[in-house]
Amino acid sequence: MVVTSGYQFYHGHHQKFIALLILCFLDCGQGDGKEKREIFTTKSKGGQPGGPGNAEWQQLWYSSVAEFQKLTEPLLDNTTETNLTVPFGSTAYMHCRVRNLGERTISWVRRRDWHILTSGLFTYTNDERFTVLHAEGSDDWTLQIKYVQKRDNGTYECQISTGTGIMSSFINLHIVVPEVHIDGPSELHVDMGSIINLLCIIEKSPQPPQYVFWYHNEKMINYDNNRGGIVVNTENGGRSTSRLTIHDVIDTDSGNYTCKAANAEPAYVYVFVSEGDTMAAISRRKSTASGIEVMLWFVALPLMVISIR
Repeated sequence: MVVTSGYQFYHGHHQKFIALLILCFLDCGQGDGKEKREIFTTKSKGGQPGGPGNAEWQQLWYSSVAEFQKLTEPLLDNTTETNLTVPFGSTAYMHCRVRNLGERTISWVRRRDWHILTSGLFTYTNDERFTVLHAEGSDDWTLQIKYVQKRDNGTYECQISTGTGIMSSFINLHIVVPEVHIDGPSELHVDMGSIINLLCIIEKSPQPPQYVFWYHNEKMINYDNNRGGIVVNTENGGRSTSRLTIHDVIDTDSGNYTCKAANAEPAYVYVFVSEGDTMAAISRRKSTASGIEVMLWFVALPLMVISIR
């Protein structure tokens, strides 16, 4: 019994000493003060350690821990924007700034499917477009998404686990897809020796496209010096346009023409090149044949009526 009591006495005073150290740390810089805190009593009424005195220092102990946790709790910066609009195909940067992070870890979660994209500096997705950017000593943990697509629309959560629960901030990502179309029908018929004139229109773009390229089949023709006679005129603005003009059309100019603007889905038109005289002759032959058929029908119809009678 003596050994057990001695151990209890030593263990109790050891805990009290730790509590005293924490109180001294929390009270640092608050002045001497005349009031002193009683953190423990040496003995209870029964002469043994513990009792009411032990309860008093335990209450003070837990109060001090709560104060300590409050002082070291991570702080989320709520000044970062919560709605982010990014053009299709560009790079999105979503910021999460946290002070007093300590040994805790920041995770980025895609709310659409609750997929944990990153945790700390590690990435947990096979999509290589996603990565986290963080400079040592910085409070900023940035989720980067390269070449954003329509499917990247949605809400992303910056998440920190704490002793009291989970702290989160949210960013709504909106992908803007400019509308691109080539004026006129999807198929164009032109005569040899004439001009191909195509107008590409880019609308609903948050900013003018950095470039507009024209392709004939798989070949980019903006700067085709071998063919010659090709002119591209692009005008940027709220409604950007690009006009492709090809002079002295030849039969090899037939094919698919594509207007490809930066950060936008392409538009297409198919051009058929034919000899003007040949087409006119074919048209006349078709017209003559149709007239003969009509005449024969009017001749045959009375004969059919007579034979029936």
